[in-house]
Amino acid sequence: MKTTYKPKGTCSNLIEITTAGDIIEEVKFTNGCPGNLLAIGELIKGMEIKEAIRRLDGIMCGKRKTSCADQLAQALKTVE
Repeated sequence: MKTTYKPKGTCSNLIEITTAGDIIEEVKFTNGCPGNLLAIGELIKGMEIKEAIRRLDGIMCGKRKTSCADQLAQALKTVE
């Protein structure tokens, strides 16, 4: 299943997630910090959605109240 999510409060402005059941197959971010966001996508590939949410939820970027990782967790919550 493919899901798109518009993050709030981050430099990235779109997250595209492909899942198969409860497993993450692919994550693509539009804009943001390319190296870090590519790494996040690679690290959670093959991971269960609930585990990715557990690891990423609440991570902040500097003084912001969210981050691209946290917004990915929010996006994954809509897939569960």
